Amino acid sequence: MMDKEALKGLFSLSIAWCFLISLSGEVISQDTYLNTLQSAAPLSCSEGFTELGYYNGSVSQTDSGSPCLKWTEFPDYVLQYPSRGLGDHSYCRNPDRESNPWCFFRQSSGAIGWAYCDCHQGAARLVGGSSPQSGRLEVYLNGQWGAVCDTHWTDRDASVICKQLGLGEIGTALQHSYFGPGSGLFHYERLGCRGNENSLLDCRSRKFVTSDCNHGNEAGVVCAAPEGNGAPLRLVGGLEDFEGRVEVYHDGRWGTICDDQWDDIDAEVVCRQLGLGGVPKAWTWAHFGQGSGPIFLDRLQCTGNELSLEECPHNNWQQHNCDHMEDAGVSCNPYTDGVVRLVGSDSPWEGRLEVYHSGDWGTVCDDNWTEHHAQVVCRQLGFRGRAEVASDGLYGEGTGLILLDEVQCKGSEGTLLACGHAEWGRHDCSHSEDVGVRCERGGETNEVPGLPHITGPLVRLVAGESRKEGRVEVFLNGQWGSVCDDGWNDINAAVVCRQLGFVGVSKARSMAYFGEGQGLIHLDNVRCTGAETSLGECPAEGEDAHDCRHSEDAGVICDYVPEPVGDGAIITQTCGMRPNTQRRRRRIIGGDKSIRGDWPWQVSLWLKSQSKGNHPLCGATLINSCWVLTAAHCFKRFGRDPSRYVLRLGDYHTEERDDFERSLSPELIVIHRKYRSQGSEYDIALLRLKGTEGNCVAFNPHTNSACLPAPGNKWGKRPAACVITGWGITDSEYSRTLLQAWVPLLPTWKCKKRYGKRYTSRMLCAGSLSDRRRVDSCQGDSGGPLVCQGEGGRWVLTGIISWGHGCGDPSFPGVYTRVSRFLRWIDQVTNNPPKI
Repeated sequence: MMDKEALKGLFSLSIAWCFLISLSGEVISQDTYLNTLQSAAPLSCSEGFTELGYYNGSVSQTDSGSPCLKWTEFPDYVLQYPSRGLGDHSYCRNPDRESNPWCFFRQSSGAIGWAYCDCHQGAARLVGGSSPQSGRLEVYLNGQWGAVCDTHWTDRDASVICKQLGLGEIGTALQHSYFGPGSGLFHYERLGCRGNENSLLDCRSRKFVTSDCNHGNEAGVVCAAPEGNGAPLRLVGGLEDFEGRVEVYHDGRWGTICDDQWDDIDAEVVCRQLGLGGVPKAWTWAHFGQGSGPIFLDRLQCTGNELSLEECPHNNWQQHNCDHMEDAGVSCNPYTDGVVRLVGSDSPWEGRLEVYHSGDWGTVCDDNWTEHHAQVVCRQLGFRGRAEVASDGLYGEGTGLILLDEVQCKGSEGTLLACGHAEWGRHDCSHSEDVGVRCERGGETNEVPGLPHITGPLVRLVAGESRKEGRVEVFLNGQWGSVCDDGWNDINAAVVCRQLGFVGVSKARSMAYFGEGQGLIHLDNVRCTGAETSLGECPAEGEDAHDCRHSEDAGVICDYVPEPVGDGAIITQTCGMRPNTQRRRRRIIGGDKSIRGDWPWQVSLWLKSQSKGNHPLCGATLINSCWVLTAAHCFKRFGRDPSRYVLRLGDYHTEERDDFERSLSPELIVIHRKYRSQGSEYDIALLRLKGTEGNCVAFNPHTNSACLPAPGNKWGKRPAACVITGWGITDSEYSRTLLQAWVPLLPTWKCKKRYGKRYTSRMLCAGSLSDRRRVDSCQGDSGGPLVCQGEGGRWVLTGIISWGHGCGDPSFPGVYTRVSRFLRWIDQVTNNPPKI
C-alpha cells in the first residue's frame, strides 16, 4: 500500500479545492444569491489544535463527506508518528503537522485514499434573502446543510451569526420562515447564544433537534438592528439568558452603562426592549462582572413607559465620571423563591444543587444529605425515578452564597422548601461541601419503598398579573410544559392552588386565557376529585395521548375574589388614565399580548346573531359614559339598526366571560353624513348607549373613557408613543385575547407618497416601514382605537382604525381617521343627538 506522502502526491490535484472551502462562515453572493462562498473565516478545526500544532479534535469525515478510517488500520503509520494522537479511532489528525487535519478513507472503487477533513463544520449561510445581509439560516453539520428551528430563536442568536459571517455585530431574529421554508433537515432546536460569542459553535447551550420542527418554522436573520427600537442592548456575564451586565451598541461598538441613579424602573425599560418577561431588578457595582471598552451612558432617569433605553433622559453619550466597577446590570427574573436547579454538568438531570431565594441563587451544604434529600430535589425538578447524592466535588465548587444548611427531608416532600432547614444564609460550610445530585433520567414512578405516597411534580403559574394567577405549567422529565383545557374546571384549579399554598376560592380559565405556551403539552383530560393535595395525584392523560394545541392551554386564578362590575364611586374617573399603574410598575408589557384592564376604553362591536362567535365585527372606543366612537364602514354590510348589535365593555378574552365584562345594546347609531360606502373619507360613527345622559355606564378599574384630543393638537416631530388595540389578525388567525401594538405616527409626506390622492388631511397613517417589523392596523380591529400618550400620562384617542393596503405590508402602513378633525361633529352629535 502506498504511504501517505505517495497518496498525497497522487491526489494533490483532486483535493486542491479543499483549501477554498474550509470556511466557518458563508453568505450568498450578492449577484446571484446562490450557494457560493463570499469571504474566508477561521477554520473551525482550529479549535482542536494543541499548543504544539497537532489537531486533537473530533471531526471524523473528509470534506466530501466520506467517513474516516481508523488509524489502527495503518499500523506502520502509527509507529512512524508515535505520541501524535493516532490510535483506535477515526478522528482526523495531522501527525506530520500539516496545517489542515486529514485522514485516510475508502473510495467507492475500494481503493484507499486520503483527504483533508471537513473543517467547515459549523459553517453558516443565509438563503433566500434580498441581500447578502438577510435570509433563512442554514448551518453545515456532518456534511449536510440544515435549518434552525425558530421556537427559541432570539436576537442574541442572530447577532452571533452575523458576527460569524463578518456582517457586523447586530442581528435581528425573524421567525415563521420569513424568507420562505426550506426543504431539508433541521439541525438545531436552539442555539442559546448569549450574544458575545464569535460563532455558533461557541454557544454552549446548543440543542440538537429532539422534537417536531416543521418547515414553516425556520429561523431567519437580518444583519441589522431592529428599526424603531433604539440603540440595541444585550445582557452579558449572567448565568441565565435573562440577566447580565447591560451593554448598549453605539457608534459601531458595544459599551456599558454607569450605575449612577440606576434603579428598577430603568431595568423595566431594559427588559421591555429585550422582550423579556418576569420581574425587572436593577443591579449595581458590576454585579455581573466588569466590562471593557467605553462607558456610553450615565444618569438614566426612565419613567417606565419608554419603549427603549435610549428614550430615557440621560447624560450625553460617553459623558460620565465612572469606571467599570460601576457597570449597571439587570435581571428580568421569572423565578420565585424555592426554585432549584442543577449546574456544573452538561446534563439537566445531574449537577451541583442551587436554590433561589430573595433574588439570589446559592448552593446547599451537604451536611447529613441522603438519598431522601436527593429524591425531593429530583421530584421537584420533574424526574420520576430514583435519585442519589453525587460524590464530593464531582460538579465543582460554587461561588457566591451558601443559602441552605441542615436540611431535613423525609423523602416524601414535594419541594425542598417543604423540608426543615436552618435560617436562610446561616451555615458553617465552605463551597467544598456544596452538594450535588443525580436524578434517574427515566422511570415510571416516583415511589420510594417505605415512604409515603409522593405528591407529584412541580407546578407553576406563568403570565399572570400576580403570583396568584396564570397559565398552569408542570415540570416533568426536566422540561416545563402546559396542561390542555379538555375537562378543565374549578375543581382542578382548586388542586393546583392548594399545591401552591393558596387556600381561597379557585377559578379555572381555559382557551389560553393567559396566553399560549411553548414546548410540550404534558397533561390532558385532568380529572381531579378535589381531595388531592397536588395535580400529580389527579388522573390524567400524558403528552403522548393528547390532541391539543397551545390555544387550549389551561390557567387558574387562586384566591379569586369577584369584583363588582359597576361602582358609582368611580363614575367621575379621569379620562385617558389606565388603572393601577403602580401595580404594573414592575410588569413587562412587551410583545403583542395586553394585560387585563390595560386599555379600559376598548369596546368591541358584535352582531347579536353572532355574539357567541370568537371575533367581534369591529372595535370601538368609549369616549364618555354614554357614547362610543367607531368607524362608519363597520355598518356598511349590516346597516345602522341598533337592535342588530351588541357592545361589550371590559372584555379581554372573547371566549371567556371576564369579571368586568358587560354586554350593552346601543340605542342610536349616527354615521357621518358625508361618508360614502364606496369611499374611505369621513369614516367615523357614534353609538349612543342606553341610559340617562352622563350616567349610561359606571366606570370601574376595567372601564374608563379615552380623552379626545384638544383642538389644534399636533404631535411634535418626534414620533409619538402610540398604541393600537384589538383582537386583530396574527399569523392569519384572530386572537382570543386583547392585543396591543406600539406604532409610530408617520409624517404626512410619507403617507401621501404611498397612497396618493386617496390620502387626505382628515386621515393619518402609522406603522413601521421596516420589512423586519410588520406591525399595522391588522393587529387591531376596524373601528378600534389608536391612542397616544400625552401630557400627564393621559391617553388621547388620536385615530380610528380605518383602512390600509394588505396586512403588515411595510410599503403601505395603516390609515386612520384623524379624530382631531371631527371634534366639532362629535360635540354636535353628543350634545344634540338626533331623535330616536
